[in-house]
Amino acid sequence: MRINRTERILALAVVTLVALALACFIAVIVATSLGAGANDGFGHGIWPSVFFIQYYGLPLAFLLIIALLVSNAVRRSRAANGRGHGSA
Repeated sequence: MRINRTERILALAVVTLVALALACFIAVIVATSLGAGANDGFGHGIWPSVFFIQYYGLPLAFLLIIALLVSNAVRRSRAANGRGHGSA
């Protein structure tokens, strides 16, 4: 069974988003323990982007997983009906 390009890109995006969100989560924990959040330290620099990735990375990855499952189900359904690539 061949995985198409769309499924490969979706899977890579899911893995990348989850890894990035977890890395941002760990960075915030470490920075907080080192005192970076004192006096609005998280309000400027790269920290707003880190918080954005942390907050929205995992929900977006979840939506991409749903898109991947739908794409896979459509591909399997077409293959079972004999309407795969190359046959009309």
